[in-house]
Amino acid sequence: MTPDDIARLPYRPCVGVMLVNSRGGIFVGQRIDNSQAAWQMPQGGIDAGEDPRAAALRELGEETGVTPDLVRIEAETPDWITYDLPQDLVPRVWKGRYRGQEQRWFLMRFLGRDDQIDISRPPAEFSEWRWLDKSQLVEQIVPFKRAVYASVLQSLGDQI
Repeated sequence: MTPDDIARLPYRPCVGVMLVNSRGGIFVGQRIDNSQAAWQMPQGGIDAGEDPRAAALRELGEETGVTPDLVRIEAETPDWITYDLPQDLVPRVWKGRYRGQEQRWFLMRFLGRDDQIDISRPPAEFSEWRWLDKSQLVEQIVPFKRAVYASVLQSLGDQI
């Protein structure tokens, strides 16, 4: 795909979840499909006709096993945050249909216990997980998503 081809592609509608525990730690998982450090917060696509809040709760459950009764939605980003994939990834990710993602992010307070988090549910997306301090978040994320995470922190970080 040429850069012009990629520029004409739409963004994939997506949600992200900043899951925060009672100590202010932010949940991140190491992507199972990447041998290098590729930590991220739970995120995923919005199904056709799906409400973003419902999508965020669904994605959180799919990726962490955390059910809606174990969280309280406290805030969301006021605007959609977009990012472009690196050009070499566009043809391989999402069958080359999207140039990147436009995301609505939700801050959710985790009301459960760590042993209620289960990243092994198929299809597993994370090989391990941890709680990070917000000061460490951006530097732990894959480089092409760091600006998104900085925007999420700018929008929601004061509420952690």
